[in-house]
Amino acid sequence: MESGIDRFRLSEKAKEQLTRLKRVTKIDQWNILCRWAFCVSLSRPTPPPAINITTDSNVEMTWKVFGGDMRNILLIALKQRCHNDGLGTDKETLSQQFRLHLHRGIDYLANEAKINNIEGLVGLVLNDKIP
Repeated sequence: MESGIDRFRLSEKAKEQLTRLKRVTKIDQWNILCRWAFCVSLSRPTPPPAINITTDSNVEMTWKVFGGDMRNILLIALKQRCHNDGLGTDKETLSQQFRLHLHRGIDYLANEAKINNIEGLVGLVLNDKIP
């Protein structure tokens, strides 16, 4: 399934936030933390604010690396969310919404005080206490 999102880069702020999350959770791969962040944002009832994200870090990955074996499921979830939010599902909209959800999710996880280890990350989701 074609996502229309070939490669993406993170903002420097997101890179710093993920670096902290990597340190406290001991999850050492960017893509795994990015998947968590993306899903956290998708679970929020409101759409992410339409802000301009400066992708100025050196962290870049492909959609295939980001999604791994779940890339088709994550794409379907993104398309459904776009539909639910009254947006289109063209490549440009999907790409924009993906970046907005990803960066919002990273920000949520990075600012959640309970995430100071892997148990905090898992507990946040299991207890449905997503900020």
